[in-house]
Amino acid sequence: MQWNADTYTQKHAFVFQYGAGLIDLLAPQPGELILDLGCGSGELTQQLANAGAEVVGIDASAEMIDKARGQFPTLDFRVGDGASFELPERFDAVFSNAALHWMPNAAAVVQRMYQHLQPGGRLVAEFGGQGNVGQIVRALLRHLHQRGHMHIQAEWWYFPSPGEYATLLEQQGFRVQLVQHYDRPTPLADPETGLTDWIQQFGANFFAEVGAEEQADILAAVNAELCPVLFQDGKWVADYKRLRVVAQA
Repeated sequence: MQWNADTYTQKHAFVFQYGAGLIDLLAPQPGELILDLGCGSGELTQQLANAGAEVVGIDASAEMIDKARGQFPTLDFRVGDGASFELPERFDAVFSNAALHWMPNAAAVVQRMYQHLQPGGRLVAEFGGQGNVGQIVRALLRHLHQRGHMHIQAEWWYFPSPGEYATLLEQQGFRVQLVQHYDRPTPLADPETGLTDWIQQFGANFFAEVGAEEQADILAAVNAELCPVLFQDGKWVADYKRLRVVAQA
């Protein structure tokens, strides 16, 4: 997927703003070596560095890494795929916020994380869990399928149940310490175009083979269908469900 890094930081800053609490859970210590997996535009990588840690940020999107390097030129950012990256370092901790659900080859990602941790190193991550943006996905697929695009599915996302992900971690050798699955209704930035903005930023893959005019019609239909349930108190609210995990290698 191609990312618009500027729109990401301007209209969807909630992605990294919500990650501040995850950093508190990680409790980075001065001198620790930490991997920020799926670092995006680097805001949380900088916060980890502010705590005194030495941090490497990695992301599969070259556009995001370019943005991160431009914003935080003193930090170490690298392009790499979560399912196949190989770094020379072994880390005290792997941190990941709002990224692992973009990596559908989850078993390979878990293996990569485990292999890059020091013995006893910790994993602290949060990402989309089972049912995440379920109402948005169902509405999009319904309108796409009604128009004949039956082959389109949301296979680029991975939203596991707590048991499914804990099992993956344990099979790799992690000792699971926390798995929390919770609702996090997320207000979107623009009161008029918030849902459309979100879909165009994060759900662009739905429309990879759909023309601009038909895409506009589908977006209008999805907005109309979801307005009664996701437009609340004058703003669009996405139906996020998050999975938070803490584990030890």
